[in-house]
Amino acid sequence: MMVETVLSRSVRLICASGLALGMQAAMAQSTDAPIQRVEITGSSIKRITAEGALPVQTLSKLQIEQSGASNVADLIATLPSMQGFTTSSMSVNGGGGGLQTASIHAIGEGYTLVLLNGRRLAPSTSGSTVNLASIPLAAVERVEILTDGANTLYGSDAIAGVVNFILKKNQQDAVIEASYSQPRSSGGTTSTASISKGWGDLDKDGYNLLLSVAHDESKASWAKDSEFSQSGVIPFYNNGKAYSLYQLSSNSIPGTATVKYTKADGTASSAAFSPNLFATGTCNGANLFKVGDRCLYDYAATVQNTPALKRDSGFGSLNIKINDNLNFFAEGLVSSFSNTAQYAAPAQPLGLSLSSPLYAKYITPYLSRLGITDPNSVTSVTMNLRLVDAGGRADEYKTIARHAAFGFDGTWKNIDWRAAYTHSENKQTDTAAGGYMSLNAFDALVAAGKFDPFAPPGTSQAALASAVLHNQFSVTKSKIDMVQASGSAEVFKLPAGPAQLALGADFTRQAYSEAPDAYSQGQNKQQPDFTDAIVGGGAGALPIDATRKNWGAYGELLLPVLKNMDLTVSGRYDDFTAVTNNKNFDTDGNLIAPGKQGEAASKATYKVALRWNPVESVLIRGSYGTGFKAPSMSSIVKPLVNGGSSQFHACPITSASDPRYKLCNPGSSEYGLLSGGNAATGEGALKPEESKQATLGIRVEPVASLSIGFDFWDVKLRNQIQTLSEDLVFNNPAVYDSLLRTYYDPIQKQNVLVAALTPFNLATSHYQGIDWDHTYKLNTALGKASLQWTGTYMTKAEQETPGTGLEKNIGRFNSYAEVTFRWISKLTATLNTGKLTHALTANYHSGYTDQVYNEDDSVVREVLADGSLGDYVPISRKVSSYTTFDWQTKAKLGKQFTLMAGIKNLADIAPPFTIRNAGGGNQSGYDGRYTDPLGRTFYLTGSYKF
Repeated sequence: MMVETVLSRSVRLICASGLALGMQAAMAQSTDAPIQRVEITGSSIKRITAEGALPVQTLSKLQIEQSGASNVADLIATLPSMQGFTTSSMSVNGGGGGLQTASIHAIGEGYTLVLLNGRRLAPSTSGSTVNLASIPLAAVERVEILTDGANTLYGSDAIAGVVNFILKKNQQDAVIEASYSQPRSSGGTTSTASISKGWGDLDKDGYNLLLSVAHDESKASWAKDSEFSQSGVIPFYNNGKAYSLYQLSSNSIPGTATVKYTKADGTASSAAFSPNLFATGTCNGANLFKVGDRCLYDYAATVQNTPALKRDSGFGSLNIKINDNLNFFAEGLVSSFSNTAQYAAPAQPLGLSLSSPLYAKYITPYLSRLGITDPNSVTSVTMNLRLVDAGGRADEYKTIARHAAFGFDGTWKNIDWRAAYTHSENKQTDTAAGGYMSLNAFDALVAAGKFDPFAPPGTSQAALASAVLHNQFSVTKSKIDMVQASGSAEVFKLPAGPAQLALGADFTRQAYSEAPDAYSQGQNKQQPDFTDAIVGGGAGALPIDATRKNWGAYGELLLPVLKNMDLTVSGRYDDFTAVTNNKNFDTDGNLIAPGKQGEAASKATYKVALRWNPVESVLIRGSYGTGFKAPSMSSIVKPLVNGGSSQFHACPITSASDPRYKLCNPGSSEYGLLSGGNAATGEGALKPEESKQATLGIRVEPVASLSIGFDFWDVKLRNQIQTLSEDLVFNNPAVYDSLLRTYYDPIQKQNVLVAALTPFNLATSHYQGIDWDHTYKLNTALGKASLQWTGTYMTKAEQETPGTGLEKNIGRFNSYAEVTFRWISKLTATLNTGKLTHALTANYHSGYTDQVYNEDDSVVREVLADGSLGDYVPISRKVSSYTTFDWQTKAKLGKQFTLMAGIKNLADIAPPFTIRNAGGGNQSGYDGRYTDPLGRTFYLTGSYKF
């Protein structure tokens, strides 16, 4: 057993080691008992105890159970240090794409390195972002989170830090676990089941084989079932005045029409109306609200709050002790995860020919009512449709992950060494699961008179069903192959103890590809005969097939400069080749010859860390280091393609003489976005991002029952790769005029106005804050009680980009529609009576300033004294703080059976109201990225060991 001091026993729970550990701790231990050295996340040198110079948070098996989490993503989301990650709700048309990620200190998911047993996983992107949904919670023994970045061991790209999932090891028993959770609403139920079995004790038998399989699934929950999300029209008060959120869409059913025409003075103008409203005097259909001359659609009433999730996984590990100095290990993980997300029915603007019978029937009779006296002045008509009879649009995002690693470790002449090979791959498919339609088939239905876009819903389900697609839109593959070798040993003696040196190297080959189907690509030079497209989806996607290689070498030197002080100096050199294009296309679909794109990148980085015990009950530690992150492959090679729709903006083209002015829509409207990479070389090439980070921490144990810890951290990024935000481009058209372009939309079959957003080294960021972790334990008449308070206080979250200057993001929406919380904390009180363990947890997020809107954004309307709705008005308001309480009781019903029962969100606190529609794409009234829409949830978990 490992021998520890009182301080290390208590501190170890809240700050597992980083890079340095005083060797005097080993000298202070009894020499009569064998001392076990352990590996610590963040270091390649084995240490005596888990107390060190860098801040590492550890989630033990007990803490994982107390969280009540049913999957890895939910578990990570409970940590106060996590901000800015992708949640499952964001797959409901919010850009999530089936991913669930980790992001330390709001720095970003692309800067947080996720490991499995200390080894890299294949990312879900062309960079390093890992889909947490690929990791089964049932196989996880503990989680170690290094909250200081740019680690020389794992790679200097871990700028925000490292999340290391440690899987079960050396288990001999068979364990069956199952759980079930039920929210107060009918949706959102979750069930899990797993079984694991081990054979052999590594220490006694010289081997251990462990196998584990698991299945879990969650049902979807729906916006209509919760009062706070059941509509995009929500009354609220602000500073004592009554308002109403009016988050509606002009893409409606019966359809609306936008008529563009030329006035007598030669200027362009437009008018929008609902022909069915003009004909009948009322809005005919569900989820419709009359606004002026149009019936607008309440899409938020039809979407999911959380998608349906399903996961099957298997894990196996083999450890063999070949002799006292040599061990073999092998591990494998396979998981299949699906995220089925449904949002509103297709919202599709379509061009209407002036010679169409529909034009003669629905547009011509109302031209004079619109103030258009000359029918020949009409230049174009756009139908804004909501194809409800096709059903809600649904995507099944399915991820199949395979991960395998094997290697040897041991000792040779007092050198601890390890060599390992890792192969990891990730395949994700996006399959149409409802709502999307073939444009050609839809056009044929309209031409044959089988679908009337200006008629009420409910009359054409059978007709539209024949046009609904069920094909696989895209296949994305990511793969890494990695070879690692390292060794550490005592190299010389110092008065305070032996110095230790670790050296290592690694080589990685990364491959990434995107293969959209014909519908997602639309017509291009590669398939000129294909004229079809997706109604309700995107078009213009193009394939990517790219690879890149990199190698790195690192060294780490631990110096016990005093009996109570250690200094660790480490350095790393990384070299990335330029990206190899195996297959790539330009914006018209022309194949680009295979070859290199972008630039090669290399850099040396370093870290210095100090640990000091001025007295036994006080630990002071600090570090300073640098890091760098090469551009992701897709940020270089991705061709400029359709990037979907923007949020609502006023038209950025204000000059009537500008040809693009004719493409403007009335009022606040959605416009198109184009996205792509930056494949330039030389002067305009993307450069690596660089960082500097520092930490300073203190841990104090004035008495054996109390441990107090604070860690100050600071991260600065420069040359940060970003696309300009759509808000910045649309709100500053004079500056970014070149990005506002005319684009022929193959679905609308007409030119539209779009903003082209491509990446540049344009940002400088600064993040700073304090993490704390305090624990108090005492014995009571009822049993052993403890209180743990963890949290993060953000002092800076700033980003500077051209055109906006310095943007301070704490406690407010930034231009990328994201919030950085000032305070996040968790307080857990536990009472262990022997057979029963009770835990009560309070979770807190501070409030923030809501998105600021003006009257042209057409989002908020004033409620007049008689209760009627007035005009759209500007508004600025605060989103309230969010506090929930969780309860859990764990019962040991004998040596073999354990039962846990709990309630999450005990008081059934609803998410705070927000007017920003960004949390999950289509949801309204709350932000699903930061709150839980399920409300009070009961769960029961059982575990049987035999």
